[in-house]
Amino acid sequence: MEPAWRQAGRGRGRGRAVGGDTRPSGDNRAPGARKPPGTSTGQAEQFGRVADSASGALPDVKRVHESQNRFSEIHKANQAVAQKLTADQNFSSSEDEWEEENIGKHGKILVSTFTPYTDQAGGDVTELERTRQFLNDAFQSGAITCLICIASVKRNQAMWSCKGCYCIFHLPCIQKWAKDCVFLVSSVTDDDFGKKEHPWACPKCRHEYKNFETPTRYTCYCGKVEDPPLDPWLVPHSCGQVCEKDFRPSCGHSCLLLCHPGPCPPCPKMVTVTCFCKRAKPIPRRCSSKAWSCQKTCGNMLLCGQHKCDRPCHAGECPLCPRVSKQKCLCGASVSERLCASPAWQCDRVCGKVFPCGYHTCEIVCHSGSCGDCPRSGNRVCPCGKSKYYLPCTDDIPTCGDTCDKLLDCGLHKCSMRCHRGPCETCRQEVEKQCRCGKYSRHMPCHKEYICESKCPKMRNCERHQCKRKCCSGNCLPCDQHCNRSLGCRNHKCPSLCHRGSCYPCPEMINVKCNCGGTVLSVPCGREKTTKPPKCKEPCRNSPTCHHPKRESHRCHFGTCPPCRQICQKVLSKCGHICPALCHDEVMIKQTEKPQLAGPWEQPSEPTSVLTALPCAPCKVPIATMCLGQHEISPLPCHIAVPFSCKRPCGRLLNCGNHTCMRECHIVTVMDNCESKEKAGRECQQCEESCSKERLQGCSHPCLLPCHPGDCPPCTQMIRVKCHCKITSLFIECIKMSAADEDTKKLLGSCKNQCPKLLPCGHRCKEICHPGICQISCNQKVKLKCPCKRIKKEVPCLKASDGQILVECDDVCNEIKKKAAEIKEAEERAALEEEKQKQQAELEAFEKRFKGRRKKNKRRDDTETEETFWQKYQKYIMVPVCGIVLAVTAIYLIQSF
Repeated sequence: MEPAWRQAGRGRGRGRAVGGDTRPSGDNRAPGARKPPGTSTGQAEQFGRVADSASGALPDVKRVHESQNRFSEIHKANQAVAQKLTADQNFSSSEDEWEEENIGKHGKILVSTFTPYTDQAGGDVTELERTRQFLNDAFQSGAITCLICIASVKRNQAMWSCKGCYCIFHLPCIQKWAKDCVFLVSSVTDDDFGKKEHPWACPKCRHEYKNFETPTRYTCYCGKVEDPPLDPWLVPHSCGQVCEKDFRPSCGHSCLLLCHPGPCPPCPKMVTVTCFCKRAKPIPRRCSSKAWSCQKTCGNMLLCGQHKCDRPCHAGECPLCPRVSKQKCLCGASVSERLCASPAWQCDRVCGKVFPCGYHTCEIVCHSGSCGDCPRSGNRVCPCGKSKYYLPCTDDIPTCGDTCDKLLDCGLHKCSMRCHRGPCETCRQEVEKQCRCGKYSRHMPCHKEYICESKCPKMRNCERHQCKRKCCSGNCLPCDQHCNRSLGCRNHKCPSLCHRGSCYPCPEMINVKCNCGGTVLSVPCGREKTTKPPKCKEPCRNSPTCHHPKRESHRCHFGTCPPCRQICQKVLSKCGHICPALCHDEVMIKQTEKPQLAGPWEQPSEPTSVLTALPCAPCKVPIATMCLGQHEISPLPCHIAVPFSCKRPCGRLLNCGNHTCMRECHIVTVMDNCESKEKAGRECQQCEESCSKERLQGCSHPCLLPCHPGDCPPCTQMIRVKCHCKITSLFIECIKMSAADEDTKKLLGSCKNQCPKLLPCGHRCKEICHPGICQISCNQKVKLKCPCKRIKKEVPCLKASDGQILVECDDVCNEIKKKAAEIKEAEERAALEEEKQKQQAELEAFEKRFKGRRKKNKRRDDTETEETFWQKYQKYIMVPVCGIVLAVTAIYLIQSF
């Protein structure tokens, strides 16, 4: 029977169509069906011509009936091929649906298995991850593998689970394994074969089992039901009842899960317990984590008896004391700082205490307790032990003179020396000795061992290698070579020492991955070639064959990916826009070039399709185009989008940083390392103006440089300023004066001479040239006089001006004043009399002038009236006196202010 696709390509009907079909006569396929692969139209026509020539003699009715029959057969065959192709295309989706259906079914079984546990744990399933993994492996086909036979453990096969590693084996495999283990051990170790019972170990974890623990029946995981029935709604090999195994470590509770593989989860029960130190108030906690610490200081007395435990609340006994204290030695003679944890120590001093005999001293180094009796007192024997003596401890035991007769180290002969002190010599007697293997003998000293050179030909316990030990006694050592036999996986060799029987199964686990490696199935070594890769739900990670960074989202699979149906999104090289068409990196295009025919007899071949990458279509998107100087943006078509001039001034900042380019909008080449759009380019004009930047406050000089970027250099021009006292002219650099602060300006404006200003007291200021008002603190010495100006006293000017110090007159001054007052009164009386006389003389002269006296009489009167001393020197005396009075008055007024 040929396949359907070959039958579909052999149409032999007439070229006449039925039901209005206008296809060629040789193509008897159903409408819409594909051509069979490898069959061209020319071949179909040739087959049609052959069929017409073969059936030309038949009646028309028979030919029509035969054509209809053939057409129906071919139509059925084509439908079968189409259904098969459709099934192949939808195979992955149907498998995914089946897998999702199984996952939902398995999830329900897991929920029902964990329900008793989650009811107690309040819905917390964080402690069930390990058990969940075992359950998932039980559901997954091929995940549970017997390590002995390297075959899958199916749902309907008898199995056995190890208590240590929970690994699952076929029941017949583990029974044979246990029997072989016991047989090998007993055959090597038992003298009476089969009399003793030897344990056997799990092939994976080496957990030992007694001989009576060898499984003989197929039970569920919890061991309650024998030969559990196959139930699709339960975990494979489970009885469906509550596990009820005791938790490990034992807490008094039992497992609440339904019968399950793998270890039981931690106990979910809530118990009320206190902390480690038993001081905190009991609180409810999960039984699996009931041990807790209150973090308070333990406080228990340590073994040293001096200190208390300073650790936080902890489990178990308190540690040894880590502190150091002074401890006496065993004899009590020395004291040293030692750890409290080891207070007992010995010093290097010999005890030296006198025994009760009074002659000998104790020679033991530093010990506790009494020294005991003298070791030389009481009954003593000679060195050979034959004679006994009772002597004082001061006398030594003599030798008895008899033969020693102590058994030598050889164990056969005795010492032949006389009674002596010290050890006996080695045995030197000549004896006939046999070697260890018993083949040869020789005369030699008794203390030497005879070993021959022959090698042992016996087989070791592995029964593969000879002993080959020199002069072997018959008890050959175990084989020390490695086994190196290929394991059942055919990938690794046995790493154990050479042994009898079959090797342990390969402990390695091999990961079977999907195409992307995201889903991994761990199987025993040796099953990776027969295990079907797992179904992966991760997205396909195959790198795209087009320019897109990733493919359309679809699941991981084997084989080639479907063609890309994403938007092209290539950036066009001319305008930078994204291509909006579908991906055209892999497009089937018919070749238009026709090959040259060899002659008219050669049939022209059909055009072939080639996988070609098409270029992107020209961009037709309108884009905004910027002018040459980047002043404005105008929308222009993409294919004619060329920068233009907007006729505005350039306006870019020149290199001087102070002026802008005034040229018409032009192309600007950005300078290197310049990212700002406001900077001038090479095409911009150069600044030719002078610097117009403002100087620092206080500087009035212009910058002498041409227009430049950055700050101007410091002004070094010398300026002329008057000092604070306005006497000296100083020449200072402008930058120093303009950049100086107030204190520095005061220092620069000083001529460093004494201030010429006068203080209110009239003295000159003692400070160096300074600004502002002078400080009123004159300490110059001045002379103060009493009112009569006879007594003089020197005092500081400041105190004198404040009136703190006054000079008063004494008795002598008072007497002088009285005398001066009397003289003054006398002078005043004399002056008054003189005045009266002068007035009298003036009156007489006036009278004479008006009465017409003669000149003669007048002359006589003039000669008779002479001027007095006061009248003659009055103006010379009064002028100095008035000046002195004015000066004293001015000084008094100045001091008062």
